[in-house]
Amino acid sequence: MSASLNQNTQVLPRWPRLAEVFAGEGRAWIFIGKSVLASCVAAWLAMWLRLEQPSTTMITVAIVMHPHSGMVLAKSFYRGIGTLAGSVCGLALMCSFPQQRELFLLSLSLWVALCAGGAMLYRNFMSYGFVLAGYTAAIVALPVVGNPLDVFDSALMRVSEVLLGIVVAGVVSDVVLPERLRMVLRKNARAQFARFIDFARGSTGGAIPRAAMEQAHLEFVRAAVQLEDLRASVIFEDPEARARSTRMRLLNQHYMAASTSFQSLHHLINRLQRRGRDAVADALIALYRPLGVALTPPPAQQHDPVVLMPRLRACVDALPTQAEALRAGLADEQSRLEFDTGATLLRRFATELRDFTTVEHALRAGTLHGSVERVHFRRGNDHAGAAVAVLRTFLTMITLSAFWVVSGWPFGASAMLLATIFSGLFAAAPRPFAIVFDMLIGYAAGMAMALVVEFWLLPGSDGFVMLVAVIAPFLMIGPWLGTRPRLAGMGPGFAIGFVYLLALKNPMVYDPVHALNDSIAQMIGVGLTGVAFIFVPAVAGSGWQRARQMRRLREQVVLAATAPLRGLAWRFESVSRDLFQQVAAHAGPDSAESRSLLAWALAVHECGRALIELRRELLDSAASPALQQAVEAAVHRTARLFRHPDMVRWQSADHAVQQALDACAQAGVSAVSIRPYLHQLRGALHDDESPMAAYLPPDPLEPAHVA
Repeated sequence: MSASLNQNTQVLPRWPRLAEVFAGEGRAWIFIGKSVLASCVAAWLAMWLRLEQPSTTMITVAIVMHPHSGMVLAKSFYRGIGTLAGSVCGLALMCSFPQQRELFLLSLSLWVALCAGGAMLYRNFMSYGFVLAGYTAAIVALPVVGNPLDVFDSALMRVSEVLLGIVVAGVVSDVVLPERLRMVLRKNARAQFARFIDFARGSTGGAIPRAAMEQAHLEFVRAAVQLEDLRASVIFEDPEARARSTRMRLLNQHYMAASTSFQSLHHLINRLQRRGRDAVADALIALYRPLGVALTPPPAQQHDPVVLMPRLRACVDALPTQAEALRAGLADEQSRLEFDTGATLLRRFATELRDFTTVEHALRAGTLHGSVERVHFRRGNDHAGAAVAVLRTFLTMITLSAFWVVSGWPFGASAMLLATIFSGLFAAAPRPFAIVFDMLIGYAAGMAMALVVEFWLLPGSDGFVMLVAVIAPFLMIGPWLGTRPRLAGMGPGFAIGFVYLLALKNPMVYDPVHALNDSIAQMIGVGLTGVAFIFVPAVAGSGWQRARQMRRLREQVVLAATAPLRGLAWRFESVSRDLFQQVAAHAGPDSAESRSLLAWALAVHECGRALIELRRELLDSAASPALQQAVEAAVHRTARLFRHPDMVRWQSADHAVQQALDACAQAGVSAVSIRPYLHQLRGALHDDESPMAAYLPPDPLEPAHVA
């Protein structure tokens, strides 16, 4: 009996893991089944409608299918736009150069290269739309380059085949056991809200270690970018998601703003404690404590915005009175200035947290009536990286074009077509050569299976049912590989290679010599794409790009200092986070580069937001011309420091900020709202745990200065 109990004790804990594994496998096989079903339905409809190449429709299904229906619809939308744009361009090029093959190939190469560059400047499936616009022009024009009169029929047929595949993939994904992306978005948004509330509640004790703040910032950035990526795809899934889209953007912007204010507040408290200003730090912690109380309802309600909203509203209303009482207990003017700076940051954080909670409540309750502020998540695009992608793709295409023209190779069009597709698809990939290599292995395996099916199994079958019975097991292999993390790169290659070489047509043509030559040409096209990535390496993830993006991240402080104020806060918060995410994705964890990136990101967010708020207060105040000039000089010299950081520029910025503080002291009441932001800026310049530590004097513990 004892042995039996021990055995049961060992077995039972494994069941949850087994259930989790089987649940994951179940989702994977549902996706595989839906992919095969969509491919077969698409093939049948293409044959019934007497389209020339049902294989094009099947390839569209293979590329568009995704486990989540929202992703399928988003991808289908941009694929449709890209297909139409590429077809029009292919038709226009052929009409412009019907008998000048060299000019036609030169123009086509330039178009495909520009589309590859466009794919680098956008995210998600908008990027894929540019890729489609590039290689659809090649799909339309290259097969009829020897007979230009057929180009219109070719364009019409390719558009019909692609759009049929899009419709079939969208219907199957949305009707057959759909997995809604909006549920993923809702779950992630609520988890993001809960984590931030918990972090804010747990930090009311005051100091947060620098390492913990850096890791929190990394998590805040990833959550904001991920939420925007999901929102951009889920809007295609249903009308409710589209109705909520504007508020989802606003929610994300309030989240980013609140996280920046939160970090700035704790940087200030930490600096005060390190400098021995315990009385001021304790007063700020005491002022902060009621916010923690407001965020601590009964455990079951701690993440409920309905409960948190009135508590936060009451806390915000009570903060000025509490601040006056605590400020009165401070002995000297310097302490009161330091306290005013912290109190300003705390009021801003509490207000933004209240607004964040209010929008979260509106989304959960569905109270979406009335107008709402329109904000946008701006991206930090890399134009130099896009230029490199244009150059690489153009060189690949023009090299193949020249070889085709000089050699008269009958299958040069196939090689160019595959090079076109994969040059665009992987232009933005961080390790394109490795991805192309995996794709090449999967592509070769898919073509080998296609040869077996086409010349051994299909000739002995009769009717569509037998066709499905023969090809369905092989159609499963690509999606199955795509669900395995280590083999995911081979999955799309296998699926495209198998369907492309199988080349189902109306009527079916069995030509082994043509199939073998076509397969060789396709392999050469894919291989040449990999070679092009060796000679003109991708910039995504490279040291050169990371250094440039770090410089662009610092230059967001210049943006905060010079750009028009309307919409500037939202633009600053989103662009700086997007740039940080791009660099962090390729920086090794716990590396010196990663630590430097985190340090600079925190400094950029604190100083950039301080400059924006300072400019707002200066605009709304009745400051004298002399005070305005002093503050503007401090703003612009701080921006110069972040553009090209060095000791001389740090000294210049520090001197300008101190002069602005002295001008505020002389201005009196008219500068009350300006002084806290200048003092915050000076504290950030003297932060011995930030990148500014390299420019501080040997003894950073300066005597207290009464402004």
